[in-house]
Amino acid sequence: MSNAPLQALSDAGVSVWLDDISRDRLRTGNLESLMSTHRVVGVTSNPTIFDKALSESDAYDEQVRELALREVSVDEAVRMLTAYDIRWAADTLRPVYDATDRVDGRVSLEVDPRLALNTERTVAEAKALWWLVDRPNLMIKIPATAEGIPAITRTLAEGISVNVTLIFSLDRYRQVMDAFLKGMELARQNGHDLSRIQSVASFFVSRVDTEVDKRLKAIGTPEAEALLGRAALANARLAYEAYEEVFSGAEWKALEKAGAKPQRPLWASTGVKDPAYEDTLYVTGLVAQNTVNTMPQATLDATADHAEVTGNTVLGTYEQARADFAALEDAGVNLPDVFGTLEQEGVKKFIDSWDGLLEDLAAKLGKSA
Repeated sequence: MSNAPLQALSDAGVSVWLDDISRDRLRTGNLESLMSTHRVVGVTSNPTIFDKALSESDAYDEQVRELALREVSVDEAVRMLTAYDIRWAADTLRPVYDATDRVDGRVSLEVDPRLALNTERTVAEAKALWWLVDRPNLMIKIPATAEGIPAITRTLAEGISVNVTLIFSLDRYRQVMDAFLKGMELARQNGHDLSRIQSVASFFVSRVDTEVDKRLKAIGTPEAEALLGRAALANARLAYEAYEEVFSGAEWKALEKAGAKPQRPLWASTGVKDPAYEDTLYVTGLVAQNTVNTMPQATLDATADHAEVTGNTVLGTYEQARADFAALEDAGVNLPDVFGTLEQEGVKKFIDSWDGLLEDLAAKLGKSA
């Protein structure tokens, strides 16, 4: 089975990934079911998702009890719990990985977000998680902070697939693509099979509208209010233009000849935050070849139910996107400040979720012991 909107999305070159994971999804066969009914070909996770899964389910109780008996640290316990889920999801998606020549069938696991501002520790953590999960269809998530950029290059150079997360601005996205090209060249020099290394660049969408709209409403002019809900799509569409430019260049072509696959744009944070907007806005508005859209369950269900997918909605939009950006600046929105704020808030949110996860797990370990 496969429903028409999600089938149309896949036919248009968009890989549908689920932005959620839990042991309940895995043990009930829900993930496997979504693969057949909803065209799901990948999974992403983050600290918020794991915190929610652990706090709302008894599926982890037996493993938590055993970890408590072994008197492992909370940090070690969280690695064991999350790696177990990621390994299980990777095995579930392995047929997709094999069928798509290792492009899809991927599962992402994020490094400890407290390391986002430390290059050396991020690389060490990425290598440790890669070893711990030990699945070829794993992706290690590394945030696109200033310190994360060199970590991306060095992790790819080790032959490790990378999901670059928390990208908000075009400037940062170009740095991410440059880090990818450098990392793949180093991987080639280090003797790695480039065809086995996969990367996506997670460009966050809805949070851009949330922050920009807040500022537009504060400005309050008719000109400002006319721009509500236009920043996020404009930003993502210009990102795709940058992707087309970089991955048609000579530096990329040389790597492609050596077997490398391009770093695909991934549309993240695609659940609509403002109920005034169509609930599939960040799906139907970002249909483009060789992209990924990672959706929370609600967005996946809405897309399956009533999305109108009519083909590519990105090509041919670049001039309008630039005009929207110019209008936002003219209205008084400081876009560089918007993107800087979103990056800082994004790191903080993941750290807060990670701290909550550790706190909840510590309580469970104490109870089990």
